[in-house]
Amino acid sequence: MRMVSVLFIFALVFSIVFTNIPQKVNASVSVSAKSAILMEQKSGRILFEKDAFTKRRIASITKIMTAIIAIESGKMDKYVTVSERAVHTEGSSVYLKAGEKIKLKDLVYGLMLRSGNDAAVAIAEYVGGSVDGFVFLMNQKAKEIGMLNTHFANPHGLDDHNDHYSTAYDMALLTRYAMNNDLYRKIAGTKVYRAPNPTESWDRIWKNKNRLLTKYKYSTGGKTGYTKLAKRTLVTTAEKGDMELIAVTINDSNDWDDHISMYENGFNGFDMAEVLSKGKIDVGKNNGFNGSLFIRNSLVYPATPDEMKLFRITYKVKKYSPKQKTGPVGSAEVYLDGKLIKEVPIYYQSKTEKENKHGLLEFFSNVFLSILGVKTNG
Repeated sequence: MRMVSVLFIFALVFSIVFTNIPQKVNASVSVSAKSAILMEQKSGRILFEKDAFTKRRIASITKIMTAIIAIESGKMDKYVTVSERAVHTEGSSVYLKAGEKIKLKDLVYGLMLRSGNDAAVAIAEYVGGSVDGFVFLMNQKAKEIGMLNTHFANPHGLDDHNDHYSTAYDMALLTRYAMNNDLYRKIAGTKVYRAPNPTESWDRIWKNKNRLLTKYKYSTGGKTGYTKLAKRTLVTTAEKGDMELIAVTINDSNDWDDHISMYENGFNGFDMAEVLSKGKIDVGKNNGFNGSLFIRNSLVYPATPDEMKLFRITYKVKKYSPKQKTGPVGSAEVYLDGKLIKEVPIYYQSKTEKENKHGLLEFFSNVFLSILGVKTNG
C-alpha cells in the first residue's frame, strides 16, 4: 500500500488538544443488516456505516466486554469455583459443573469460542464479586471507552432485561479497544482450544463458532451472537497488509457474506497513508527553541486514492520558555479535505540534552571498549 508524506506549514499559535474525529465515507457496499459499520483499527475512521448509531439488542457480542474485563483483572491464572447459578444459566453452554474449579483463562476461552452463558456468569461472579457487581464494571468500562449509547444489564446478552443494548458504532469502539490487548487478540482468533475437564477422563475441546476464521483468509477474530429478539449479531476483525478492519452487524440474516463484502470494499478502496512521519520536523520559525522539534509516533490514516492529495498539516508551536522541561510544546493539526482529523503533539529536545546524551553514550562506549582491552585512540 502506498505511503505518502504531506507537510504544509501554517500559523504558529499554541493549541494542544488531543482529538480523533473519524470521517465517514460513502462506500458502494450493500448489507442486509439493520445496523452495520466498518471501522479502521488504528485511526478509528468509519469506512462504511448503515444506521450504526441506533440502539439495539446485541445478544452474545456482549461477551466481548465480559472477556476484556476478565483479561484486565489480572486473574487469568486463578481458579474459579463454578456456582449453581452459573450452571443453570439458560442458552448456549460449555457444560460446567457446580463446584468444579476451572481457570479464569479457560472460562474466557469457553466464553469467546463457544459463547458459554454459564462461563459468562462464572466469570462475572468471580471478577465482580456478583453478577450485579460485574455489570457495574461493564458499564463503567463502557463510559471509559466512549460507548455513549450502550447499557449492559448482564454479562452474556440474553434477553432477560429491556435495558441491555448498544449500537454498531459502540461495539466497534469496544472491539477496537479490546484488540489493543494481545491476549484478547489471541483468544478471539483461536480456532480450537483444549481445556482441562477435572471430573472426566477427557478434555474439553472447543471449536470457535466464528466461521469467518476459516471462511475468509484475512479474518483475525471476533464474536458471534443470537437471541430471538436480537436476531443474528456479529463482530469480526480482519487484517490485510498494514490495514486492520473491524466489522459489526446487528440483526443480519446474511452476516458472513456481509462482513466479507464490507472487508473487500475496505481493503480495495482504501490505502494507509503515512501523513506524519515520526522524528525531527521543520516548522520554519521555531519560536526560540534552540534544538530539535520532533514527533514521537508516525500518523497513518486510511484514505481513498482521491483523498491522498487532500491532506494538509498545520503546525502550531508556542513561544520558548526556559521553564519548559518536558511535555509537548505545540501540535501538528492534520486535516483531510478541510476537516480536522487528528492533533499530534510536538515535543522539544534542546541541544544541551542531545549533547549530554551523546557524551554519555560516548563515555559508556569507551568504558566498554577499555574493558575489552581496545584502545580508543588507535
